[in-house]
Order: sequence, then structure tokens, then C-alpha cells
Amino acid sequence: MRKSLKNIGLISTGVLAGVLLSLGITATAQRASEARAPLPIDEIRQFTDVFGAIKSSYVEPVDDKKLITEAINGMVSGLDPHSAYLDEKAFKELREATVGRFGGLGIEVGREDNTEDGAGFIKVVAPIEGTPAARAGVKPGDLIVKIDDQNVKGLKLNEAVNKLRGAPGTKVTLTLARKDVGTPIVVPLVREEIKVQSVRAKMLDNGIGYVRVAQFQDPTVADLANRIEELYKGGPLKGLVLDLRNNPGGVLPGAIGVSAAFLPKDSLVVSTKGQIQEAQGKFFATRDEYQRGGDDVLRNLPAAVHDVPLVVLVNGGSASASEIVAGALQDYKRAKIVGTTTFGKGSVQTIMPLPPERKTGIKLTISRYYTPSGRSIQATGIVPDYTVDDTAEGNIFQFPREADLDHHLNNTDAAAAQAIADAAKKDAQSAEDKKAEDERRAAALKKPIEFGSKDDYQLQQAIHVLRGEPVETKKMTASLGAKIVATPDAVVAPAK
Repeated sequence: MRKSLKNIGLISTGVLAGVLLSLGITATAQRASEARAPLPIDEIRQFTDVFGAIKSSYVEPVDDKKLITEAINGMVSGLDPHSAYLDEKAFKELREATVGRFGGLGIEVGREDNTEDGAGFIKVVAPIEGTPAARAGVKPGDLIVKIDDQNVKGLKLNEAVNKLRGAPGTKVTLTLARKDVGTPIVVPLVREEIKVQSVRAKMLDNGIGYVRVAQFQDPTVADLANRIEELYKGGPLKGLVLDLRNNPGGVLPGAIGVSAAFLPKDSLVVSTKGQIQEAQGKFFATRDEYQRGGDDVLRNLPAAVHDVPLVVLVNGGSASASEIVAGALQDYKRAKIVGTTTFGKGSVQTIMPLPPERKTGIKLTISRYYTPSGRSIQATGIVPDYTVDDTAEGNIFQFPREADLDHHLNNTDAAAAQAIADAAKKDAQSAEDKKAEDERRAAALKKPIEFGSKDDYQLQQAIHVLRGEPVETKKMTASLGAKIVATPDAVVAPAK
């Protein structure tokens, strides 16, 4: 059975999560809930008792709206890490992230907690090409010390992001600290509408193409098709690398469309299972599943793209929609997966708008998803065919994974659950090993990895796979640093 994309959506793990806004599921979900059980009168009375006690006895007056909002927040967020109540601002931001446009400076940022000097500040991961930040000379690795007159140290990441964003045309001044520059750098900027380019591509040496998908948004499938067509203008490709590292996910149609670009038509990409009817579905590599109306954006892809040797790069920052693509291409043996184990988010969320006048909603987990072979990757992730560390010296990224999050959903497969426990036991480090690895990681982070560059170690190993050359991997702890050489298949077999 095929399931219409208008009723279900995936979200990502990042601050600016892309979603498919689901407008048709609320009433059905409510009816299903009402049919299952009557309202718990005793528990509701308990809630009103607590509400009344706070109103009458708390040290200072508390607004009714604040109490109700906090109660809703707790009720939804206590379910799992990805369910949440969306106030008006959060609801609006999700819509903006879906279409890939928002007002801001064009900076990818993260928290810097790895070095004594930088701990607590916000670090520039990368300025987006053509944006105010890039034109002003903001560089990867810069630490944001102040936003206007406010010190950034200790500020939550989402609070800093909110201060960086704003209406196009408004001004903001950043104070930056840069390695080897003795004095703070003050950069005045004017915000613009930022159009996030989710797909980038270029030719590497020896006829190998490189495509990076940074996030799955509404335009992603069309952008991917355009980039691939441009790569093929120079002639047939000998191989292709699809880079999904640090891609937190996004809209489900984007994941299906990217998979469809490389799989045979009508291939099963992902299936979902949950309590309500709308949460049961199978999604196929067809235009109806990744595009609503208009000419098929994949129609002009060269036929050779379905057979070109393909490698997918992933890491612990590859989540949700990224894992759907990697899982599908791995199941069909259409691609070899290179990198480190992915985040492990195998659940599906829908956005349920509350009455229109409220301009709010809830983001609710309604199902688990499964790869074409029936694998659930919930809390386990996609395990690469070739495990390759971030650098030749070892891993430098420290990603929290789904299994590390409070209230995470369990994997329903017993073998998978046991694999999680075994992996945790295997990855346990002594205090001395952890200290040594942290020191190495802190030193390595002083030179940020530029994905797609000649110094990109994982990319170089992906190229080795495509060429049938030995692939170097490395133990993931500093104390067990012996290199392992794996010999790949001569070519990556296309799907049949």
C-alpha cells in the first residue's frame, strides 16, 4: 500500500529542522485516541489540584497561560526526544526551514566546548557562500564572543541562533576571536534573506563526481537533478560520491527523491509502522512520492546515473532522512557506505497544527520507519560497509547519538537491541584513554574539516573504494591506533 505524502513527515535532529507540514492527520488522530479510551478523570483532577496549588501558594503570581504551556511542553517532550509542543515562533521557524529560506547572516554554528579557551562560546562551522557572513570574511573556526553588546559565553545554542537571525535589512555586530589574531575582530553585518543551498557538487580528479546534500528541503530533489546533469555535461562519470555527513535530515519527499535518482523506478524506499492508519505506509521511488505536481524533476537525469559506481559518506551527524537514503541504497547494494555509524533516528514525526487562531502545534512521533529489507535502525543507526574515521589520526567529532538521548524509543528487534548493548560495552573507555582521545580531538579541531576538500580523509577513502584500491581505517580510540587495510570490491554493483 502506498501512503500519501501529505499526511506524514520526517524531521531532523538539528536546530533548524526541515519538516513536511502535515495538515490532514489531526482529526483522525483525535478520533483514534477517543476511540481507544475514555478521558482519565482522576488524573485530570490531580492536574487541576496541582494547578490550583501553584496559583494559590507559589511565592509570586504565575500567569495561567505559562502554567498550561509548561504542562503541555512536559506532557509532549516526556514521550521521546523528538516530540515537542511548538509555540507560534517555533511553528513559524519550522515552515521557514522547510523551504530553505530565513532572515539571517548565513552562518552554520555549533557550540565550542572542546578547548579551555573556547569553551562556552559559539563556533562558526562554516559561512554559507554568497551570504553577508561570507562576504565580510567570517571564517570557519571563528569563535563568536559577542552578538551586539551581549556576551555569548554560556548562551544556549538555540538562543544564539535566534539572536543571529532577524528580519532582512536589520543590523547586527559580531565580535569574533580568531586563532593567531591577538585582538578581537569586530564585524558589522546587515541581515538578508538567506536561501540555503542544500545541494552542492563538483568534479574530482579522474572522472569522479562529488555531490553533497547538507539538508533535505523542498527544493532538494530538483537541486540534486540539476547538479547531476551539470556533472554529466563533461562526459560519463567513472564514479560518484554522495556526501550525507552532518546532514540532520529533513523532509521525507527529499529522501525519497534522492533515493529515486539512483534506484530503479518503483523500488521500495522506506516503510512505516505505528498505531493509527495514517502511520502505516510504504513509500516507493515514484514521482508521486517525492513531488507534488509539475513535470518530473528527475526526468532528464542521464540513464547512466542508475549504474554509475556509487559511494555514500555518512557519520554520526547523519540522521533521519539521511539514514533513509543510506539504508535504501545499502539494502539494494546500489552503493557502498563509508564513514562512521549514523545517528540512529528511526522514528517518524508529524506536525499536528492546533486550531488556526492559535498558530501553534505539536510535533508528535507516530511511527517507526524501516529500510526496504525491513531493518529498523532506531537507536542503532546505519553501520558503514567500510568504517573510516574522520581523519587519519582518528575521530574528532563527538556526536550525541539517539541511544544517548533520554526517553529514546527502543529498537523493537531483539538482535538490534542486543547489538546496542554490545556496542556500548565495546566502546567503553578507561579514564586514561578518554583523556588522551579528548586531547587529540581538541588539537585536531583547531583545523576544521572542509568536506569535499583534498584534505578530506573520508572522501579520499571513498575514492579508493570507487577505484578498487585498499581502504585505510583506524581504531576509534587513541590507545588502539593500529591501522586496518580493507580491500574493497572492484566496483560498486548497481541495483538490479
